[in-house]
Amino acid sequence: MFQDLADKLDSIFKKLKNSALLTEKDIDATLREVKLALLEADANFKVVKEFIVKIRERAVGKEVLESLTPAQQVIKIVNEQMTAVFGGSRASLDRAPVPPTRIMLVGLQGSGKTTTAAKLALHLKTEGNRPYLIPADMSRPAAIQQLVDTAQKIDVPAYSPEAGTRPVDVFRKAAIEAGRSGADTLIVDTAGRLHVDEDLMEEALALSAVVHPHETLLVADAMTGQDAVRVAEAFHSRLNLTGIILTKLDGDARGGAALSMRSVTGVPIKYAGTGESVDGLEPFHPERMASRILGMGDVLTLIDRAEKAMEDKETQRIARKQARGEFDLEDFRDQLSKLQSMGSLQDLFSMLPIPGKMRKAFAGEVDEGELVRITAIIDSMTPRERRNPKIINGSRRKRISAGSGTTVTDVNRLLKRFTDAKKMMKMMGKGKGPMGKMPFPM
Repeated sequence: MFQDLADKLDSIFKKLKNSALLTEKDIDATLREVKLALLEADANFKVVKEFIVKIRERAVGKEVLESLTPAQQVIKIVNEQMTAVFGGSRASLDRAPVPPTRIMLVGLQGSGKTTTAAKLALHLKTEGNRPYLIPADMSRPAAIQQLVDTAQKIDVPAYSPEAGTRPVDVFRKAAIEAGRSGADTLIVDTAGRLHVDEDLMEEALALSAVVHPHETLLVADAMTGQDAVRVAEAFHSRLNLTGIILTKLDGDARGGAALSMRSVTGVPIKYAGTGESVDGLEPFHPERMASRILGMGDVLTLIDRAEKAMEDKETQRIARKQARGEFDLEDFRDQLSKLQSMGSLQDLFSMLPIPGKMRKAFAGEVDEGELVRITAIIDSMTPRERRNPKIINGSRRKRISAGSGTTVTDVNRLLKRFTDAKKMMKMMGKGKGPMGKMPFPM
């Protein structure tokens, strides 16, 4: 996420750290490089210009020039200003004084709107809400079926409209059904187009007049950069958006859309879509995102993901087993699955507060395919072998390697890692610090 921009800024600020004293000339040179990095990240020119002006106003004052650690002060100022550009603080959903809260999702075709509707429903459900999904994209029967099918998988009620029904009538009928089901949040998935046109806006306006949404959220593809910003401006001018959900944020190496969206439209980014799984939606925290871009890590989001993965009773049961030294390969496989649910390993590494060069070194050694191979090896074992790895002799190792499409060396490496991890986790389990609570075989 925003890796290109993060790498460039890391390189720029590294030069500052080698200076014991910064002059106004040094600061101007640094800000020129920052400006270029932001423009290359496809950030809006006016946003970048204002960003640099505000940093300079603070950076050339006594706050920096007379500081014992001027480089750190400059980075601190950039971090604070970038947080402000992202919105300052997290913008929560507005809830209706009397349920149900009505949320209308709008956006272009291909932005991930239908998938995001299901993700938002699951997210709200985990927070204790009772969401109800309403597919009102009558121009795409496949989108309706996709939403209904996904709703069934996540155990969230959804309305199944009849073909040919007008979107406004779909909502009216669905609202009645939602009321009967006891729903407190209605999520309406609307039609999209390949580009903004008058027909799209008129349909959205007509539906909005009936829905009277408490939230009108634009679903925008972060990877489209300034195109996403222009789409946001077009929708906001007609529908008065209350928030934005940026999808595919984990694949956006530049960050231009996220950096520009709030400043250009005045509309807060409320959620970020990360990954293709239905649980890949997170609240957008401006201060965390700024820290992550500037190489300060994002430990709070890492903890949030870990707690989300750890919250079920099965994980807690496994954690107790590892503390007793009873952890087996079936548990090991299940915990790897939990780790994968937190996101890619490279994404997790990017949240650690470690220097850029060290983070890149770690990321370079990460092989996402290794987790797949480990899982295949464990799946090729018998239940008895997984519960008692000590019985896995030479002939068993050959059978396991053949069944998993790996080598005997791969099997040996896994067994050694497991033995080492088991010893380490047993020691961690006896500790009283936070590492003693970690359930994952790191």
